[in-house]
Amino acid sequence: MAVRRLALETLGWTLIVLGVAALFLPGPGLLMLFAGTVVLSRQYEWFDRRLLVVKRLALEGASRGVQSWPKIAGSLLGVAWLIGLGIFWGIGSPVPTWWPLSPDLWLVGGWGTGGTLIVSGLVGLALLVYAFRRFRGTPYDHEVEVVHDLHRREERRRARAVRRRARTEVTPG
Repeated sequence: MAVRRLALETLGWTLIVLGVAALFLPGPGLLMLFAGTVVLSRQYEWFDRRLLVVKRLALEGASRGVQSWPKIAGSLLGVAWLIGLGIFWGIGSPVPTWWPLSPDLWLVGGWGTGGTLIVSGLVGLALLVYAFRRFRGTPYDHEVEVVHDLHRREERRRARAVRRRARTEVTPG
């Protein structure tokens, strides 16, 4: 049990740190922050409370983003742009004459950076498909989600209490 808890905490905090770094570097920073928060919410009540706010904002945004075809088309264009930029970055191109910095700083990272951009685009596409399937025609209802989250949290509390009781009970030998 302690090994599992340590592994989850290590994973959660690693995702948080990588997410903060990816906010400034190419990569899915917000997604990694969210994933780290989800993992840590299993260990800490205060992360669980903050997760509800983040979840509400994310689901409201996802729901709004698929309620009209122009918004869906814009999202698809953004996904295509990210993937195309990743391919362009990976393949590389000659340094243009207008580039004011050292030629070594043109498209730094090669396929490492390009691959991250492509993965970000694919994650964006997967999230768009998820939002389309879940919310298209039935917008997000925060009140229903709050009730669902309260039930989920209560179930987790009960399960923790059962596990605690099971550990403290002495079995006859």
